[in-house]
Order: sequence, then C-alpha cells, then structure tokens
Amino acid sequence: MNAVNHPVSKAGTLRWLLKREYWENRGGFLYAPFIAGIVSLLMSTAGILFGLWAMHRAARSGTLHIDGSNINVNGLDLDLLTRDLSATDRLQLGQAMDLTLVLSSSWPFIVLGFVVFFYCLGALYDDRRDRSILFWKSLPLSDTQTVLSKLLSALLVAPLIAVVASLLTMLCFMLMLSVVVLAHGGSPLELIWAPTHPLTLAAGHLAWIPIYALWALPTAGWLLLCSAWAKSKPFLWAVMLPVFAGTIVSTTNVMQLFGNGGGWFWQHVVGRLLVGAFPGTDLLYRSHPGGRDEDLQNLVTLLSPARQLEALAMPELWIGAAVGTVFIVLAIHLRRRAGEI
Repeated sequence: MNAVNHPVSKAGTLRWLLKREYWENRGGFLYAPFIAGIVSLLMSTAGILFGLWAMHRAARSGTLHIDGSNINVNGLDLDLLTRDLSATDRLQLGQAMDLTLVLSSSWPFIVLGFVVFFYCLGALYDDRRDRSILFWKSLPLSDTQTVLSKLLSALLVAPLIAVVASLLTMLCFMLMLSVVVLAHGGSPLELIWAPTHPLTLAAGHLAWIPIYALWALPTAGWLLLCSAWAKSKPFLWAVMLPVFAGTIVSTTNVMQLFGNGGGWFWQHVVGRLLVGAFPGTDLLYRSHPGGRDEDLQNLVTLLSPARQLEALAMPELWIGAAVGTVFIVLAIHLRRRAGEI
C-alpha cells in the first residue's frame, strides 16, 4: 500500500511555527518570567524576615504601637494585635495586601517588556545575519506565516506565559504569608485571604492579554519592520529614528501647526513605538474618572476585568493597532525580498 500524504493546513503550519519560536526562545519566553518570579519571592522573603525581626524587637521592648497605644507582649501574637481591628482598618489592610500582591507578582511583567522588545528586534534580522533565511525560504512556508508566527509569539504566547508566572508568584507569596501569620497565632483566612482579591486580580490579568496584544502592536510592528529592513545594528535604527524625529519636531515646533506641543509627539509617537511593549504603559493614556490617586489606591478596581476592557474604547488603542498593522505588512513585504545581508 502506498502511504497517503495529507497536506498540512495553514492552521497546522502556523501552530508548528509557533512551536518553533517557543523552542528557539524558551529562555526568554519561559525561563525569564519564572526566574523573575522566584527572585521576587526571595526578596519578599528577606523583607518579611527583616520585618518580623523588627516587630519582635519592638514587641519585646514595649514600643509596638497599635491604635496609638503601647502594646508589650511576650513575642508577637498576631491574633491579639489584630483582634480589635475596625472595618476601616480591615479595608486599609485589604488595600495594602492587594498592593503587595500586585508588586510581588509584577516582576514577570517587567521582564516581559524586555523579552518582547529584543525578541521582535532580532526576529527577522537574525535569520538574515546567519543566512538561515535561505533554509526557511526553501520550505513550503509563506513569509506571511513566518512574520505572523513571530508576531503572535511576542504578543500572545509570551504574555500568556508571563501571566501564568505572575499568578503562580502571587499564589506562592500568599501561601508564604499564610505560613508566617499561622506561625504567629493569626488566622490566614481572616488576615490574608479574606481582605484580598486574588481571583479578581487573576481575572484582570487574563483579560489584560488581548489589551496588551493590541496596545503593543505598534511597538512590535515597528521593531519587526526594523528587524526586516536594517542591514546592521537594528537596535540603533529602531531607537534613533523615533528619537531623532522627536528631537526635530521639538526644536522646530511643527506640532503647533496642529494645536499640539512637542510633548504630544514624544508621548503618542515616540513613546508608542519604543515602550508600548512594556506592560502597564497603557494606564498612562487612560482617563481616570475617579481621580488618578483614588484609582491607584484601589488596585482591584483599576486592574479588574471591567477596567481592563475599558481600554477597548480608547482611540489611541485602535489608531496604534492600525499603524502597527501597516508596519507588519511592510515587514512581510521586506521579508519576501530578503536574501542575504
């Protein structure tokens, strides 16, 4: 019997291309965010140990203040110290805990910004530099599929892994705090799990992924375009061209013809091209009906799925996505013409 060869569908080809990008960049996509989470936990552990040492010392010396009173206890009994917390105190405790959770789990996202930036910058340039592009062009793969696989890897695969690393870091941090509270006579359910909102924060992280993909599209598109076009030193071209353009616009005051200052160009053009891959930059462009300070104090509201999806109403999001799409089309066109450097 003759074996029947079934052609691979476009979806199947794209899936294999995504696997290839993951295998070749596992260090940045997988290891980097998890290592960042581990480092965050280690630093949090050091901070907790130092805080416990300071509180034990204050408790033994009788200088531990609770509600303006001096408390002198033998050791550190969290149940005794937190027994008479008011509703306001518990609300403030929850807000402080939410802030702590966000900060402790933000390290994978910080690493994500650098990973996406440098991955896109070298995604199409490295193939031309080592001439492996000749091998990939000999395969039945379209340049559109190749570029899109790199784009999806940067804007969907890498953020999804970073979210998983962030949520695991958050969970481990809460478990670590629970052990500390339990060891000192407190109730982890009452002091850690009840006042905080980990499920809301987790849902907000997941809802953030498509927002990030759209918001970072102009940055990823610009970097991929430079990666496909630059003959050498794509980093300098990618950074210096927007910075040089911003300098010219600022010195010539050309934006005043459109009723804007030079700061508008730096924020909406240079900033979107260079720092859009870093998570959280979209928050700087959003309106804050309740006031910026109020929103920053209530992180659960700011990072909830509903507030994340509010970004879909931002004109800057869709304008940037349209510009990023143009960059991707140009990068595909340059990829088709690419051979050797």
